Amino acid sequence: MSFFKENLAVNRLLFFVTAFRRFVLEIAIGFVLLTLLIYWYSPDLLTLLQIHLDQKLAFFGVFEPVIALIKLSSVVALILMAPWIMVRIGNVLSSAFGLRRIFIVLFVFFGLLLFYAGATFCFLVTLPFGVKFLLGYQSEVVKPVISVGKFVDFTGLFLLSFGLIFELPLIMTLVCRLGVCTPDTFSSKRRYAILIIAILAAALTPTPDVFNMSLMALPLYFLYEIGIVVARLVCKRPQEQPSSA
Repeated sequence: MSFFKENLAVNRLLFFVTAFRRFVLEIAIGFVLLTLLIYWYSPDLLTLLQIHLDQKLAFFGVFEPVIALIKLSSVVALILMAPWIMVRIGNVLSSAFGLRRIFIVLFVFFGLLLFYAGATFCFLVTLPFGVKFLLGYQSEVVKPVISVGKFVDFTGLFLLSFGLIFELPLIMTLVCRLGVCTPDTFSSKRRYAILIIAILAAALTPTPDVFNMSLMALPLYFLYEIGIVVARLVCKRPQEQPSSA
């Protein structure tokens, strides 16, 4: 019986590796093609981003505008590819770990909801407040000259980072569902989670002030608590052992 279980585990691992390789190849090809397509519209996208954040940009190298537009196109491509990526991840998890279809459907739906909620929150709240704060140090003598390359790196990094970080409840539920840990583990480690969230907020928010850090830390802690609740509802409870007479 143990030999059969070991073979089953090995087969699942091999299938997961094969499916993951195919997944990476598909994503890489789709990413390149979509980036090339979006590149033709990237000047308009950069203009919209400038208007939203009310910034005038400059460049200090011959190739800097081209590279900046390619980077912007790649960020937009990743954001647009999120549904496809989530569906493929769901398929791999379903095949490798035997997760039920209803769980995979909810996994994909809430994964996309959280990702776009994080990116939208960053675009509408964190970036405008952060840019305004950072540029508040200018004076009549010192005027900011923002490089288009640095501007795209800055905004793209935070949009993707916030989108991924908002997946916290989904990741917590998944690891509990796979049996890696239990909801009680996250509940008992809450003080460490608060410390890690504070460090992440300090590292990822574009400004060092408490207000802007709280714009990241408070939603993250709220998502952590939501993750504990959802994990308790979704994860199977171990069956009680019958008491011996």
